[in-house]
Amino acid sequence: MAVHLKPLHEQTLVITGASSGIGLATALMAARRGATVLLVARDEPVLEQVTRQIVAEGGQAMYVVADVGRREDLQLAADTAIEHFGGFDTWVNNAGVAIWGRLEDVRERDHQRLFETNFWGVVNGSLIAAAHLRRHGSAIVNLGSLTSDRALPLQGMYSASKHAVKGFTDALRMELEEEGAPISVTLVKPAGIGTPFTEHAKNYTEHEPRLPPPVYRPEDVARAILHAAGHPLRDIFVGSSSKLMSAAAAHAPRCLDRFSERTLFDAQLRDGPPQPPSDNLYEPAGNGRVHGRHPGQVVRPSLYTHVVLHPRATALMATVFGLAAACALGGRSLRR
Repeated sequence: MAVHLKPLHEQTLVITGASSGIGLATALMAARRGATVLLVARDEPVLEQVTRQIVAEGGQAMYVVADVGRREDLQLAADTAIEHFGGFDTWVNNAGVAIWGRLEDVRERDHQRLFETNFWGVVNGSLIAAAHLRRHGSAIVNLGSLTSDRALPLQGMYSASKHAVKGFTDALRMELEEEGAPISVTLVKPAGIGTPFTEHAKNYTEHEPRLPPPVYRPEDVARAILHAAGHPLRDIFVGSSSKLMSAAAAHAPRCLDRFSERTLFDAQLRDGPPQPPSDNLYEPAGNGRVHGRHPGQVVRPSLYTHVVLHPRATALMATVFGLAAACALGGRSLRR
């Protein structure tokens, strides 16, 4: 069965991890484009504040306090959307947590907790969403990472969880397509994004965590998510470095291993001691910010992702610039 996705302004979106970073950027952007949003996260004060902001700006929004690792919490979110909005059209599984540290140093319970959020949160949300969306169709958008294709040292279990998200998402897509369900399933794979990600990470090292460059804007990921809500795409890379790392992992894995061993330990740690702990592994961190603090790093837009999401406009611009350049060169030749 063909997948037909509504225009964004006609949609209701359920967004997990909506109290900060990518989830918050996506919720705000979707509401400003006319969509109705249901914000899902653990941090009720932030959810309440963001919902008031969206409504004050003329948008439609509600929130549900939920831990995505608990299936019953996400079922409540789905039931709330059905009761108050008549259902939902796109479900975005974005919630995630992180740990910095060598695999042997991290407590087993912390590893388990990370998987409860990063993997089982996606599984719970996807299966609940699919049960509803089979009736009329639309989109499930899952947040992977460049670490879905390429593991990073010091983020070993986070990388493992994102590998698992990719495997689950690919299997779910095939099963839904085989049965003819009118549901698009997209995996979004961002590179390093300038959210409070490092500030929220559980840190086992003796230094402050940092993202290896380049670091891209959260708004680029939000645009990719909302593009997937309206266009049935399989995968979207956000940031050219994500695409390049994926290609290198596929074609030159041992070379990339050696490069990572030489560079990615120092590249993920700042000089000096870590800040006082404020991780969100078990409790929300409570800052409600889209952007993180990344001293000394440039957070830049992703031209690559813009080209991927808008190929026709980019091709037109390239043609116009090419013609302009040809005319300019032709004019110089005539003057000679």
